[in-house]
Amino acid sequence: MSKIKAELPGEARGFNRLSEKTHGGLEKVRQGVRFSLTLRIAMHYCWQMVRSSLLVMLVTSIAFGALFSWQVYQTVKGLLPCEPDLAEGGYSQLILCNAMLDARLEEPDEGTARDGEAAFRRLHVNFPRDLTVAAQRTDGRVLCVTVNLRNAWLMLLTALCLIVVADMMRMLYFLGKRKRLDKRVLAPIREMTEMAQTLSAANLSNRINVAGTKNELQDLAVVINSMLDRIEQSYNSQKQFVSSASHELRTPIAVIQGYADMLNRWGKNDPEVLQEGIDAISQETRAMKELVESLLFLARHDNKTMMLELTSFDPREVAEEVQRETSMVNPDDAFVTERMDPVTIHADRGLVKQLLRILVDNAVKYSPHGAKITLGVRQEGDKCLLSVKDEGEGIDPEELPRIFERFYRSESAKKADHGGHGLGLSIARIIAVAHGGKIYVRSKKGMGTTFEVELHAVQLPAGSGESREA
Repeated sequence: MSKIKAELPGEARGFNRLSEKTHGGLEKVRQGVRFSLTLRIAMHYCWQMVRSSLLVMLVTSIAFGALFSWQVYQTVKGLLPCEPDLAEGGYSQLILCNAMLDARLEEPDEGTARDGEAAFRRLHVNFPRDLTVAAQRTDGRVLCVTVNLRNAWLMLLTALCLIVVADMMRMLYFLGKRKRLDKRVLAPIREMTEMAQTLSAANLSNRINVAGTKNELQDLAVVINSMLDRIEQSYNSQKQFVSSASHELRTPIAVIQGYADMLNRWGKNDPEVLQEGIDAISQETRAMKELVESLLFLARHDNKTMMLELTSFDPREVAEEVQRETSMVNPDDAFVTERMDPVTIHADRGLVKQLLRILVDNAVKYSPHGAKITLGVRQEGDKCLLSVKDEGEGIDPEELPRIFERFYRSESAKKADHGGHGLGLSIARIIAVAHGGKIYVRSKKGMGTTFEVELHAVQLPAGSGESREA
């Protein structure tokens, strides 16, 4: 007993080891079948071959049976008018010309005899050995033809075996050529995988070689390249945005730091220096606050979290508010209105006011001292047009396509040092597009600039409101 107990653990270890090896091998096979695309394609087409082989075998069997039946029918039909060879005891093999046939004449039953009429009377199949066909002759006797099915079955099975062997050879050949399939068909997919592994934040310029792909894979490569173009463009824009924002924030922070150091050194007891530092810090703080608010607005838009508080109102009221408030801040400029049509729009009142304020502030900034700035509200069909026109220096034609870009400032604006961060017009366009509208600009150098915002005019009950995501 002790010897048996001593060997049991070893036997258990051997059995566990065998079980683990078997399980590991099956797991590798399963993973290979699961992850090998080439093998899965090959197995799919092998299954299609099997299905087609079954159909071919069925069609072959039906065709063989129909042909065999037709031959038996023709044989019986040819033997009906012939007389048997009495010396041979029946129909001779010379007449039959087919060793699989056995023919004899029988006297008919009295109840079934039909004089002068030749017809097939009955069919008897002794499956799978033979087939007996009985036909009545014109003299009343019955011709019985028995067909041995052995050779017929051998011929049919031989044909079916040839079909199976041929398909098996095709399947083995196809499975054996998986590497060739992988090299020719799946090479573009492997190239896509290798290219995707090289992508990083520092390198987004790699693209798939479209020339080596065909059909659907070429379409996939084109789509992936287009997606990479958009990702690279978005990443570069984001990087430029962060760089420009950092640069814009660096200036007011440096000014505030400089005045704080100056006040700390010698401005504590000098009222003039103290007031100068306080005014400068307050001014830069306001500028930095405006910049941060603009950046937060753009961030909410980019993250799809900007909400519109929609209400129905008359934009003339908003235009008059902006005109009145801006004229108080800039009393030397002339703010006038023209063609203030009564119209109702369904929009965010605060954002529409912000949009008009941006356009009016730009008009004041880029117009000479004491210039006339015109605001207008007019309706054209189902459109409401808000316009702001100035008499400033205008915009160069080559700069017009870029004025709505973030942080973009024209060369003339930089030289004149009008201030600003180059975010106003980009925010104005975002507000217009968020309302389903458009913004247009017409400008000529030395003749001023006109901005028009196109919004939808609606007829809704006053005071109704709702919220939706931009």
